[in-house]
Amino acid sequence: MKLNLQLFGVPFRRTSKTKKRMRRTHLKKEVGAISTCPKCGASIRPHRACMKCGFYKNEEVIKVSEEEK
Repeated sequence: MKLNLQLFGVPFRRTSKTKKRMRRTHLKKEVGAISTCPKCGASIRPHRACMKCGFYKNEEVIKVSEEEK
């Protein structure tokens, strides 16, 4: 009778909690950068036009209607 066995690599020793946690320290999430719009003071991501007033680097790049403001 032929057996279809697959052999996998098995760790020699169990990984301790400390070693496992040290390896995973870089997997945590980071909060993205947030800046404020100089025109209206809204919170925006850097290097992006403000969606409330439509300004980027003191120039109006997006036409925003009065209803949305």
